[in-house]
Amino acid sequence: MSKNTNPCHVVTGKCRLSYEHLNEPAAIDDNSPAKYSACIVIPKSDTTTLEKVNAAIERALQEGIQSKWKGKRPAKLKLPLRDGDVERPDDPVFANAYFINANSNRQPKMVDRDRNEIMDAEEIYSGCYCRFAIDFYPFSASGNNGVAVGLVNVQKWADGPRLAGGSDPEDDFGDDFDDGEDFDDI
Repeated sequence: MSKNTNPCHVVTGKCRLSYEHLNEPAAIDDNSPAKYSACIVIPKSDTTTLEKVNAAIERALQEGIQSKWKGKRPAKLKLPLRDGDVERPDDPVFANAYFINANSNRQPKMVDRDRNEIMDAEEIYSGCYCRFAIDFYPFSASGNNGVAVGLVNVQKWADGPRLAGGSDPEDDFGDDFDDGEDFDDI
């Protein structure tokens, strides 16, 4: 149970990590600052996490009405919870899932299931399963209004197939190779 009392703070259930930039910040383009970020893929079956996310979005919207949008809810809002089946129908990672893009100027703390700090940068990768501590907050910038998501902490929960492409050397270079040549003759 999270001890954080911020009503816009959510700790997710087990989600898939995609588009991971947790060890080194990355910029979206040349005009944007580099940030730590993650795409959090939430199974549609995880109704507990989705209820917490939707409640935090609503609380952030109410906060925005009071602090950012002069007492009114803007007609056009950018909301962070997106439907993978609608927005990425050809990507099986996003099938039957919602997703949230979260980022931070500071590197999130990363821990294992026992809450020990993860020191090996290779331990967390796009494709593994994690729990995320995230904060929802209203924004108003350059004529855009909505709710953004801050990435706070990450807890690796389980390994999963890597999404970054490539392959496992064990699969590529198995014991079945016989070139029929003696390398001493080369």
